[in-house]
Amino acid sequence: MPSEFFRTSSTWVVDFRYEGHPRRWFKVMRPGVDVRALMATELRQLYGDRAQVVDVRPATDEEEAQYLRGEEPGNAFCPTGRRGSGPGAA
Repeated sequence: MPSEFFRTSSTWVVDFRYEGHPRRWFKVMRPGVDVRALMATELRQLYGDRAQVVDVRPATDEEEAQYLRGEEPGNAFCPTGRRGSGPGAA
């Protein structure tokens, strides 16, 4: 049940650097997860040593609302290499 997951989860902001450029992801995690360690592992699997975690923190109420509305952070990076499809995407 997707709704149960969102009732028991928290939205996190993950700031990282990819090839020296700042990036940000929103991630939804269950309670009790070591988000920093999980994200460090995920970034290492995706990008090797080209990405490093900078900061991991709970999202503010406004950031969580932004995520739930489907709005991506301004510096989101698509791991597939495709351009975004949102407003302002070229």
